[in-house]
Amino acid sequence: MKDKILKRFLKYVSFDTQSSDTTFTHPSTVKQKELAKYLVDELHALGVDNAFMDEYSYVYAKISGTNDEKTIGLAAHLDTALECSGVVNPKIIEKYNGEVIKINDYSFLDPKVFTQLNNQIGETLVTTDGTSLLGADDKAGIAIIMTLVEKILKEGKEYPNLIILFTPDEEIGEGTDKLNYEIFNPDFAYTLDGGAITDINYENFNAATAFLTFTGKAIHPGSAKGKMVNSQLVAIEFNSMLPDIRPDNTELYEGFDHITKISGGVEETKAEYIIRNHDLDLFHKQIQDFYDITEKLNAKYGYEVVKCVIKHSYSNMSEKVTKMPYVLDYPVNAIKAKGLVPHFVPIRGGTDGARMSYNGVVTPNLGTGGYNCHGPLEYASIDEMNQMVDILFDMLKEIK
Repeated sequence: MKDKILKRFLKYVSFDTQSSDTTFTHPSTVKQKELAKYLVDELHALGVDNAFMDEYSYVYAKISGTNDEKTIGLAAHLDTALECSGVVNPKIIEKYNGEVIKINDYSFLDPKVFTQLNNQIGETLVTTDGTSLLGADDKAGIAIIMTLVEKILKEGKEYPNLIILFTPDEEIGEGTDKLNYEIFNPDFAYTLDGGAITDINYENFNAATAFLTFTGKAIHPGSAKGKMVNSQLVAIEFNSMLPDIRPDNTELYEGFDHITKISGGVEETKAEYIIRNHDLDLFHKQIQDFYDITEKLNAKYGYEVVKCVIKHSYSNMSEKVTKMPYVLDYPVNAIKAKGLVPHFVPIRGGTDGARMSYNGVVTPNLGTGGYNCHGPLEYASIDEMNQMVDILFDMLKEIK
């Protein structure tokens, strides 16, 4: 099975499925449909005749269980992140020896820095060539689910009804925008989306995006004294007034304000920030900071020098998941049965499952063996992916 899941994973990462936050279409990129269609064809070949892709590039498939008292959803996303190219040239490392991995002349995976490598000696790892991300987020999840489907159909004697779901545009926060809950209607579900296979995630950030427009007053610099307002400098001033909570100086449950885009000139500058916190009260305070600073700067300059629009993205699913604690018990018990130690790890981000949970389908997240996502140091453990298939296979037998 190890060779099978490796072959699947390498095939899936060969599809460039990078999403886009500038097209405003569903899906955001047509190329996501290519992988979706491939997965439908593969599901058909496995015997899941009802698998289909809808007009928005969502893939749905249903498998009737031997025990049909419960229906469980398993989901992963098709797209890859915006930070790096989605054109992937993977490198395979057989029987990792514990040494520093040279990705290219500029990029290295050092086990002293990436300490999880010390636990992966002897495993098969897949890395990038340093020019792109890998796409383990979330094609490792897809490979696990597809391999699990094949194993269930060949070997399964006890399992509930299953609904398989592959979503587009998770990386831009739109993975459930067009999800059809009349089709995807399980009793509960799990996303398979990154991290160690012993990690279980049911706490994620509350999330919002701030869209800021700074309007300056342009005039020839030779006669600018007392007249010019440089919108770029106002943007810098705004940023300096925010609390010093950034991704690079926070961890675990600590929130942050993160500038993701900025561009402009003297007359106008636009910036975007993502606002994140697990604690809802602190999250609301962070949002209020943006409004308060906007008000102060507008008062200082005597006109609307700053315009601030904040859009809510998703909420912490903990509130919903903790009302159904047994959905966590199932993976905890399955992980322990393999002699591993499960860990509840807060997500410093979000998943499709957060929005699903607030739309009536409680959906915590499980790990896939993918690490260092969204950059050229991303890699995946094929051994962990393989183990996760077995964990899920055994877990499903216990769901009655």
